[in-house]
Amino acid sequence: MKPDLTPPAIAAFRRKPALLLDRDGTINVERGWVHRPEDFAWIDGAREAIRWANDHGLLVFVITNQSGIARGYYSEEQFRAFTAWIDGELAAAGARVDATYYCPHHPTAGRAQYRVRCRCRKPAPGLIERALADWGFDPRRSLMVGDAEHDVAAAAAAGVRGVRFTRGSLLDCVTGAFASRETVTS
Repeated sequence: MKPDLTPPAIAAFRRKPALLLDRDGTINVERGWVHRPEDFAWIDGAREAIRWANDHGLLVFVITNQSGIARGYYSEEQFRAFTAWIDGELAAAGARVDATYYCPHHPTAGRAQYRVRCRCRKPAPGLIERALADWGFDPRRSLMVGDAEHDVAAAAAAGVRGVRFTRGSLLDCVTGAFASRETVTS
């Protein structure tokens, strides 16, 4: 009989919290389907908020609807290349995103292959659930920040606290939200 070499589940006390961020309107200024560096502008405190999360042992994920793909404004390949550019800009600022999860679908608009109702488009929790399955973070000590109610709704459906970001510094929003809860350091 072979021994079971399946790794044990991560003990709850070892599971890290995560900071989950919407992209457009939260990390960068909302300008309608941003997909090129020349159209990108950082939200005040965004790089610092991500670096703060890194420094405090949190995992960091971007959770974003990208209907511009469905609408044909840019391809998934262009989106991935643009995401790599953002990651490079963050690295230059001493920060990193652990993974970016995106939904290329839209239920009523765009090309047929992407015109579907899916579980990954916020307010559905599919993207957050995928990050949880991939990374095993602690949803009870995690936070989703987004500029729209569908971001907060997706977080709630996945068992993660959601906060709506409307203006000001993203760093202030993130640190204030975590300060109002238990300590997040691992």
